Amino acid sequence: MNMKQSTNSILFGVLLASALLVTSGSLVWGMGSRVPAVGTTAEDFRLPDLAGKQQSLSQYRGKVVLVNFWATWCKPCTTEMPAMQTTYDNLRDKGFVVLAINELEDEAKVREHIQQYGHTFPVLLDRDNKVANQFGVFGLPVSVFIDEKGVVREYIKGGLLTEQVILDTVARIQKPEPIKAASIQ
Repeated sequence: MNMKQSTNSILFGVLLASALLVTSGSLVWGMGSRVPAVGTTAEDFRLPDLAGKQQSLSQYRGKVVLVNFWATWCKPCTTEMPAMQTTYDNLRDKGFVVLAINELEDEAKVREHIQQYGHTFPVLLDRDNKVANQFGVFGLPVSVFIDEKGVVREYIKGGLLTEQVILDTVARIQKPEPIKAASIQ
């Protein structure tokens, strides 16, 4: 084997090893594997809440659900939580729920944060990042609005939620579809 063939073999080996590492790494470490498309049914999930009770997305069918992915160290996440709480307080009796899904943090730290700020909406623990991956989360915060039938209606990545943004989005989702009359010919 001459020098050029040897160099090409080494280069090929490095490229092959890199490709395998990237491919296997994305399977294990990859976040945000697939963002759910607006208009498609949201995939169900089950996660424990801070009381240890299993909660699922499907148990909230019939309500508009704001699924919010967050962490205590994420300043935009903690900044938008008061708006989520106020809107939850005002709309929970009108078919609206917030599911705040914490990513990968220690339960005690999450509990302390929630108690400190007096949040009362359900907080779920995504300890292995499975649900975040399921919803295509890459970077925080991410908010997904899901309608009463379980269909994704809005996917907001990194945008700061305000009370007005939440109210407007929920109103759009809850607005009844206009009845279309059949034409008679």
